[in-house]
Amino acid sequence: MENNLDAVKVSDEKKKYIIDLLNPTLEELVADCIKHTPKDPCAYMLEWLENKRATESDSSLTPEERAALTAENSKLEMDMKKVKSEMTETAKLVDRDDGKADTDEEDDENDEPPPDFYKNEQGMSKARTSVSAEAYGEWNTKKSFVAPVIPKTDEQKDRLRIVLSKSFLFSSLEDNDVTVVIGAMSEVNAPEGEIVINQGDEGDFLFVVETGKFDCSIKTGDTEKIVGSCEAGASFGELALLYQQPRAATVKACQACVLWKLDRETFNHIVKESSQKKRQRYDSFLAKVPLLGNMDAYERSQLADALKIEVFGDGLVIFKQGDVGNKFYILEDGNAVATKEGQEVMKYSSGDYFGELALIRNQPRAATITAKGEARLLSVDSRSFTRLLNVNDLMARAAKYT
Repeated sequence: MENNLDAVKVSDEKKKYIIDLLNPTLEELVADCIKHTPKDPCAYMLEWLENKRATESDSSLTPEERAALTAENSKLEMDMKKVKSEMTETAKLVDRDDGKADTDEEDDENDEPPPDFYKNEQGMSKARTSVSAEAYGEWNTKKSFVAPVIPKTDEQKDRLRIVLSKSFLFSSLEDNDVTVVIGAMSEVNAPEGEIVINQGDEGDFLFVVETGKFDCSIKTGDTEKIVGSCEAGASFGELALLYQQPRAATVKACQACVLWKLDRETFNHIVKESSQKKRQRYDSFLAKVPLLGNMDAYERSQLADALKIEVFGDGLVIFKQGDVGNKFYILEDGNAVATKEGQEVMKYSSGDYFGELALIRNQPRAATITAKGEARLLSVDSRSFTRLLNVNDLMARAAKYT
């Protein structure tokens, strides 16, 4: 190298720079390249030089300074990973919303993970174990979907329509969606003693009961305990479809039963989307209702699924004193008054609720409720009320009126 430098008439100062600084680095770099023979020498040399620079920079630091720098670098790496993850999720949400713009449909909940605790198929609280990635990300992106069509007689379709009208899970469906679901469902006959689902199994179907009764049991260790039952109009198995959870309980026919099953894909594309839009609409409203203040987000979403909208014109009676109580009401919009023996005893406005005492006590209505102006109400039937709300809390409240 020195002879070459003399030939090109390099100044003594530059010769010294090349010999003392450049040559050692270049010789070391070339030797390392020959040793590893990288496929992309340029990229390899750039990375090698960057690593050497960082190493020499570190060597000038005290141990305390080097430790502080390492800790700061680790923190920056974690922050960058977090930001990258958030940007990825944001991009997915944007893509999902753009894909839905033409149909003006909304997605829901499931931009958020399910809560740390959920209720199993019989309403029992259970800690969340793991949730499959199926519930998130690209899986949730709107895709073209064609539901299966299983041939049925007109008599079967009529029976199934009646069954679905009794099930809170399908109460928010539009007529067209109900028709699709009916087409996709298949009839199942379960003789007495047959186990329809086993605790711990994977689940690809949910079931709706047309006739008969099922016992639901949970096994813990060597002990198996019946925790609930499912009768006509009830559904079970939906949580395994929603969250890719194993079956939470064993469901066994107590007598000869007829039920209908619906596959995962149809449920997620038709039923789930419809219920999600309904949940979005009512979740924040329900959170402001005092009676429901101690419910978590998942419990409120289940209640939102069960809500039915009823509209009463000015002066119309919602229910009369002495009537059998079969519904719980929440006033979404408008006003109403309660009268007892012809005397006004209470006024209601948006967010107020009434009708729960008759359901808790299993007694006739204690007053007459009348709409003042047009009133929009959200109602819950007695079966759903008992299944979804904490009756013990309501009993404590009811005691104040005795």
